[in-house]
Amino acid sequence: MARRPLPRILSNGTASIARSRELARSAADSATDVLHPLITITRGLRRLAAAGRRKWADTPKDRRGPLLFLVASVVLVVALVPYGPLLAAIALMAAAAWTGRERTAPAPTGPDEAQVQRLQSLYEALVPYFSVPEDPAPLFAHGGDWDKAFTSYDFDDTGRVSRLVVNYPAYFTDGEAESRARIEQLLHAKAGRGREYHFAWDEEGNQLTVTVLAPLPTDIAAQRFVTAPGETVLGFTDETAVQRTLPVADGEEQRDVPPVVWRTGVRSTEPHLLVVGQPGSGTTSLLRSVALQALQYGDVLIIEGSGTGDYACLTGRDGVLAIECGLSGALASLEWAAHETERRLISANRARQAGHPPPEDTKRPLWILLDRPSALGHLAAADGRKDPQSLLQVPLRHGRAANVTVVVADQFDSLEALSDPVRQHTRARVVLGPATPDQLDEVLGTPPHTTPTADVPPGRGYARLGTGPVHRLQVPATPDPYDDATSEAHRQAVMDLLPERSTPADARPTEQEQDQDRDQPEPVPAEG
Repeated sequence: MARRPLPRILSNGTASIARSRELARSAADSATDVLHPLITITRGLRRLAAAGRRKWADTPKDRRGPLLFLVASVVLVVALVPYGPLLAAIALMAAAAWTGRERTAPAPTGPDEAQVQRLQSLYEALVPYFSVPEDPAPLFAHGGDWDKAFTSYDFDDTGRVSRLVVNYPAYFTDGEAESRARIEQLLHAKAGRGREYHFAWDEEGNQLTVTVLAPLPTDIAAQRFVTAPGETVLGFTDETAVQRTLPVADGEEQRDVPPVVWRTGVRSTEPHLLVVGQPGSGTTSLLRSVALQALQYGDVLIIEGSGTGDYACLTGRDGVLAIECGLSGALASLEWAAHETERRLISANRARQAGHPPPEDTKRPLWILLDRPSALGHLAAADGRKDPQSLLQVPLRHGRAANVTVVVADQFDSLEALSDPVRQHTRARVVLGPATPDQLDEVLGTPPHTTPTADVPPGRGYARLGTGPVHRLQVPATPDPYDDATSEAHRQAVMDLLPERSTPADARPTEQEQDQDRDQPEPVPAEG
């Protein structure tokens, strides 16, 4: 039995109804725009009429007669005056338009009760530190007014202080680190824990500016950074700390972030780096990131004192001279590095005396990376052999002129085992992981102007290049690609940065073996 087609009104009625609704909506919007003045005047007349009725209802009955007589007299005068009715109508329309306008609630000015209570609490907490009994007119006093002490303040969405400017008396000892530390610790506790605060002391103007810092990005993976030869990205910091940004890839998108760039080479004022941290704080990841960046322009020699195979992914790669995990191999490699530094100095000096440019083999940067040399020092002392750090004296002293850079990473509990040349010549410093103010001061030379958080992610810390300021630092994620706990995205990011393998000509793998080598994880070599 043949099926009848549906009537046209039922087959395409939905589309017609949708179009009709769109047309009606468009017509209503257009009519609203055109009739907006009339709507405003009508709303105003209605409000004026309601106000008149309320006025009449509030008027006592004995006064309604005189009020009517007054209104009638005004109407009569307006009617007799030339152009009176016209002027009265214009005045009525203007009053209706003003009364019928759309009114928005005024923005609240000043802090609310909860915010005032927070500011008063901060003020009362600072009274014992910013007041003395001899002050005839104290700025801070119990039960005093916080308006004069806090000249500027901002609050976040949760109602906590996000920025605060504190005026303090001139007799406060703001030049002493202990006095400033007490105030910073107090404000950190009272303004809200779990956040990082930056404290800017204006000793000349007797002002302290407290600012809540945004968390640093922890999702930036290892990649090729847009840097010049001799520049190494240690990590990323706050936008207000540096005057430069780098484009980084975040998945399929790209954004600009402020980096901490460490410059090495002949013109560097901080040619060597010292990295200190707690176990699991990311010191090895930072050295791995530095190695991947250094291999783009130079050669790398790695000494791994822990012997855990964290640098196995670099084994046999172009530019990697050696990866030593044992004491004998470390001593032999560092002795060669000392002789290579001397050879470069002699070759460059001879070329300079002859009026020639330095040889090309002295221009290629040589990087010496030592991860936990204190562990090898303990082994050397037990075996009656010399400490491997003693062989670093020549590369540390003359490395800048010979294009030799030394990077040392160790833990806080082994700082005393570091030799004097390492402490003296590593003027670029990085501290990763949780650390006490005394530890930060010992490594960086000055305490940072920020408060650390209770939960420190891996690769999070502080950096100071020479005598410059202390920067917050977040190291780009550069994990061991052979670690099972590494995510696939981070593993692939590190594998993409690895140079090609150095293979003899007679043992060059076929294309099929190369494809299998890319897909399969590489075996971890035995310790040297």
